[in-house]
Amino acid sequence: MSNATPAIFDRMSALADTTRSRILLLLERHELTVGEACTVLQLPQSTVSRHLKLLADDGWVSSRPEGTSRRYRMEADRLDPSARGLWRIVREQVATLPAADQDAQRLRSVLAQRTTQSRAFFSSSAGQWDRLRADLFGERTDLVGLLALVADEWTVGDLGCGTGRLAEALAPFVERVVAVDASAAMLEAARARLGTADNVEVRAGELEALPLADGELDAAVASLVLHYLADPAAALAEAFRALRPGGRLVVVDMMPHDRDEFRHTMGHVWQGFGPEQMERWLCAAGFAPPRYVPLPPDPAAKGPTLFAASARKPG
Repeated sequence: MSNATPAIFDRMSALADTTRSRILLLLERHELTVGEACTVLQLPQSTVSRHLKLLADDGWVSSRPEGTSRRYRMEADRLDPSARGLWRIVREQVATLPAADQDAQRLRSVLAQRTTQSRAFFSSSAGQWDRLRADLFGERTDLVGLLALVADEWTVGDLGCGTGRLAEALAPFVERVVAVDASAAMLEAARARLGTADNVEVRAGELEALPLADGELDAAVASLVLHYLADPAAALAEAFRALRPGGRLVVVDMMPHDRDEFRHTMGHVWQGFGPEQMERWLCAAGFAPPRYVPLPPDPAAKGPTLFAASARKPG
């Protein structure tokens, strides 16, 4: 007769600590660094790191390196059925704690701080943005990203339009372009560039809460913008909402890299995105499984390699 302890009891021991359950509640919603988790939980780094190691060893969380830090996340859909069932019970109880509500409030502040860093860069760099992007990624960046598009009857969304360069390139080939950005300085530059294009509309708005009606777009492009967002998954879900059934989203961004200096010099929040991460976010938003293609590097480019990911809204 076996005296082995059933696996479910090992799982229960990991969740017996309230702090660990609060950590899981946070990491189920957002991917966080140790420092960000410390800020939200108001606990020292040694304590948070110890809990994260235990959770990682027990299979509750996973992590990935990004520059000099690591980002941790909990993917409940990848847990075994018994662990998922146990977490549903624990989550229901932990979510009602006053501490969990305070964690959620501090989490919003942490995410807002990510956005602040990016916007500070935009406010000071709108006038030289085109040159900075060309220096980093090459002159053909926008054109390469357009290869997945063009149909002349489409309404296309340029999500995170910056100075309007991509919208300007799209306008001659489609019926209408809606260019959206959250930075007032970038929007001013875009309106100056696009003043003569009568089929381009420039709108102020967050990518996580697009100023677009449901199904307004036939296609959308998010070119070199996701790495500035606190919550890229929310922006992809908004793009899904704004697309008509059968519509297509094209994402052009950086592949994973270790150029940590971009966080400080250009306000980057993310250091690129791999195919698994893009597929996970896009499928969670409702898209069909995407196509992820590394783009050929421009010999003159100084920045990381780019990719183009395209995904279709079922319908």
